[in-house]
Amino acid sequence: MKVVGFIIVLMCGGLLVYGTTDFPDWGDPASPAAMHVSAYYIENAITDTSVPNIVTAVLADYRGYDTMFETAVIFSAAIACFFLLRVFIPKPSKSRLYRHIPTDITLKIAPGGKLPEKSDTFERIDSSWVPHDLIVKTACRLFIPFIQLFGLYVIAHGHHSPGGGFQGGVILGASIILFAVSTDLRSTISRISEKMTAFLCSAGVFIYAGTGALCILLGANFLDYGALASLMGVDPVLAHSHGILIVEIGVGITVMAVMVSLYYILSSDGKLDEGL
Repeated sequence: MKVVGFIIVLMCGGLLVYGTTDFPDWGDPASPAAMHVSAYYIENAITDTSVPNIVTAVLADYRGYDTMFETAVIFSAAIACFFLLRVFIPKPSKSRLYRHIPTDITLKIAPGGKLPEKSDTFERIDSSWVPHDLIVKTACRLFIPFIQLFGLYVIAHGHHSPGGGFQGGVILGASIILFAVSTDLRSTISRISEKMTAFLCSAGVFIYAGTGALCILLGANFLDYGALASLMGVDPVLAHSHGILIVEIGVGITVMAVMVSLYYILSSDGKLDEGL
């Protein structure tokens, strides 16, 4: 079966490489997109959407269906990784390590011993323990709020300057992962649980698709943001700008939650008990 699979992969890869020979050259001004579609976007993006960032206008408005399904693909990938990698069968209890905070002494609690889970004196550490580093932990705590603030800025201003939901979501997800790396996985999960990441993954997709459905209820086409003008009290062109912001927020939420969810699973071998 491995040989057959390898042959299939080679054949599919060869077909894809062969298909690229029909692509226009990079930056070819005579390509179909450059002759028709691109010119319209450049000339009419601001007039149609009131969005200075043409890239965001294209992604979230002109080809909003495509971006919505890209977000759905990210969400589907997270679900697939969850069912493939998440370990639900509990293993027999094993010894655990705890650090006595006042003396910095490491204690090993044998199976069956009393575990000081909620103690201000003892701190649980992982089996593959890296010594507690106050400098790294403190520095990360200082930087993380600024990283998250920048991530929110990238999402909020993605339709007026470089950025958007995908970029901002990655920055927000990276800030949470940085907190996990600088402290421990359990401290991060206590703040953003696995159930919360699952809820946020689906909430972002719901915000995107729900915005399109709301446009239908208001008598317009799916993702025709101009229909939101009556609810927002603005003209239809500016409603396009606000609608793009709403769906970018949904994309950012999904991307952030998917990153965090995958980190939880991969860093803990699917058990969410010990990890980076």
